[in-house]
Amino acid sequence: MSPTTDYNLTASLEDYLEAIFNISAKGSVARSKDIAQMLDVSPASVTGALRTLAEKELVNYKPYGLVTLTPEGENEARRIVHKHNIIKLFFVDILGIDHNTAQQAACEAEHSFGPKIINKLVSFVEFFSRQSSQGTDLVKQFREFCNANDVGETIKEASNG
Repeated sequence: MSPTTDYNLTASLEDYLEAIFNISAKGSVARSKDIAQMLDVSPASVTGALRTLAEKELVNYKPYGLVTLTPEGENEARRIVHKHNIIKLFFVDILGIDHNTAQQAACEAEHSFGPKIINKLVSFVEFFSRQSSQGTDLVKQFREFCNANDVGETIKEASNG
C-alpha cells in the first residue's frame, strides 16, 4: 500500500495503534495485556482490535504472542502520534490549557482533525513562535486578552441569548 493509503481506521483502532507505538517507544514489547491496561479495555476488546489491525497488515499478531507494528503500521502510528502532539502543543503552548486537560482533548480531537486542519495548526503554532522570537509575544497577548475578557462567560451568554 502507498504512503497515502487510507486504512479506514476507527478512532478506537487508531488508539490501539498509538498504544502499541507508545509501548514500543518505551523499549518494551507490546503484549495484549499491556495494551488492555494502557487503554483501560478488556482483553477481548484488544483481541478483536488486533485481529482487525492484522487483517489490514498494520500489526503482526498471533494469539498469546507479542504484538509488533508492520512498517505500514509504524508509519500510520507515527502519523497519529504526530497529529496528537501537534494538537496538544497548540492547546498547551498557545491556548494555555493544562497538560492533563490538553492530553485528553488532543486524544479526542486527533480522530476528527484531517490533514488540512493539522497543517494549518502547525503553521499557526510556527507563526506564534516566530513572532515571539522576534519580540512580539502574541501568545502572551492572547492569554492577557482571554484573562481580561472572560471568553468563557461570553460563550455562555451567547448560548443563553
